[in-house]
Formats: sequence, structure tokens, C-alpha cells
Amino acid sequence: MKSLLPFLLVLLAPLAFADPLPSWNPGPAKQALLDFVEKTTDPASKDFVPESERLAVFDNDGTLWPENPMPFQLAFTLDELKRRLPDEPAWKDDPMVQAALAGDLPTLLADHYKGLFRLIELTGSGMTTEEFDDRVRTWFATAKHPRFDRPYDQLAYQPMLEVLAFLRAKGFQTCIVSGGGADFMRVFAERVYGIPPEQVIGSSTRAVFELRDTGPVLVKTMKDLFIDDKSGKPVAIHQFLGRRPIACFGNSDGDLQMLEYTTINNPRPSFGLLVHHTDAEREYAYDSTPKSSGKLIDALNDAPKRGWIVVDMRTDWAKMFVP
Repeated sequence: MKSLLPFLLVLLAPLAFADPLPSWNPGPAKQALLDFVEKTTDPASKDFVPESERLAVFDNDGTLWPENPMPFQLAFTLDELKRRLPDEPAWKDDPMVQAALAGDLPTLLADHYKGLFRLIELTGSGMTTEEFDDRVRTWFATAKHPRFDRPYDQLAYQPMLEVLAFLRAKGFQTCIVSGGGADFMRVFAERVYGIPPEQVIGSSTRAVFELRDTGPVLVKTMKDLFIDDKSGKPVAIHQFLGRRPIACFGNSDGDLQMLEYTTINNPRPSFGLLVHHTDAEREYAYDSTPKSSGKLIDALNDAPKRGWIVVDMRTDWAKMFVP
């Protein structure tokens, strides 16, 4: 029998040269990402990084999916508030509840999301983690984005999903480091992004263990609140991952310190990327004046001197969302 090797090589040759980022238009941003991955994963390269050290961190809101007209967790929390309000009449006297009912997003997001966390305390504490997970799953199964009329979990950016898959195929560990609630993100991150719960870092509070007649449970509280934003992100990376990333992907000034921690004086080759929202037709266009969160001023100004790649969504992305 003749060898099948020549035949198999013919069949597999196109796959070897397949574009790992087909939803990205050709340009400096795409090429910089491809070049970084190539040089850090090629054993013959002077910039080769062992697989055990290939850590890439991603912000979530505004980086992996939209954050306007409000972060998706805020949309979930507001829907939970309205659903439970008839059974909790005392809530109506809370200033943050009043702001929520009035649609006053600036008040809810001011002072590092203080208002949002108050609403989360009302609607998301005092229950078991399983009960909370069930409520989040139910919301994703029923709620739709007000502009795109699609379930929220179908609005992941296709170009970023390709980046996640490409990095993992090249031996990178991909982790979320976001200001959103860790428990909220862990419900969908593996299904939507392929990122398991143990690789999701977010804002968090202390859970309390209880042994009930039905078995052991963890009860959510609002004690020991940790907000995983700005300077809190490098701290959380150290605490939960124990390794300095070599690649960082963000979109706002909330990611500035994480980008600095990843790229400044890193003993390994490093890469920083900012997603700049410039496409009002397919998504949103903002930087200094976002509709809700995602202000981008300082990180954008620092990008040229730090060598960070700035992705222009309008020109760099051929596709926006998962088909």
C-alpha cells in the first residue's frame, strides 16, 4: 500500500496557513498581535516564552463584549430590582433604588460603582451561590439587549473570541480580570468565552459556609468588598494567579494599571492592547464621554509611549458580533 502521507499533506496544507483571526482586517493591530504570538511561541526565537509563563489577561465589559448603554451586570441587577421590588416595599426609600428607578446611571456608577454595589447588596446577598447562579442563568435566557434585540450572551465580540482561541491554541492561559462581579461572570464565562470559572477574577465579597439539612452551601454577603478595578487589578492578578502576565487586553482607564503591570519592565516580552470604541454604526463610539462606563483618556494618551496597540473597531474589525 502506498503511503498516505503525501495525500494527507495536501489536505492539511490549507489548514496550516489558515488565518487565525479572520474577523480582523489586515493592518498594524492584527499584525502586531500575530507577530507577538509568533515570537513568544517559536522555540527558535530569542523572545521565546515557556508555555508555563504564557499568561494573558482580559478585561470583560467593553473588551470582550459591550458595556453600553450600561454594563450587562447592571442591566441584570436593575431587572432583579424591579422584579423583587413589589415584595420589598422598604427598598423604595433607598437613595440608590430611587436613582435606579429614575434611570440615573451616573449616580449608580459614581465613586467606583458605589450605587451599583448597593443594588447588588439588596438583590444579590443573603442567598446561596447556587440560587444566585440560577437567577443569572434565567436572566440570560430571557433578557435581550435594548439596541441589538439579542440575548446578552450572544453579543461577545467575534474578533476577541478569535483572539482567545488563537492564544489558547498557542499555549496561553487566558484569564478574565474585570471590575464586574466574579460570581456573575463565572456563570457564563466558560460557555461564552471558553474561560473556566477558576480563571475569572472580578469584584467580590465574602461568602459564608453553612451546613444545612440539605447539605453544604455558601451564602453570599456584602462583607469584605473588593473592587477589581484600576490599581486593584494588578493586586488581584498577584493574589489569585501568582504570575505576571505577558499579554493584557483592555478598553478603558480602569485597565491602565493592569496594562502598566503587564508591560513596564517585564522581564519577558510583553504585549498591551486597547479596544477603542469607534464604530457608532455597528456598536458604539466613545472614549472620554461614554454613555455609562468605559472612560478612555489616560490609557489612550499613554499608548504611544508604552507601545500599546490601539484597535480601531471601525477599521480593524471586519465583523463585530458572533453571527
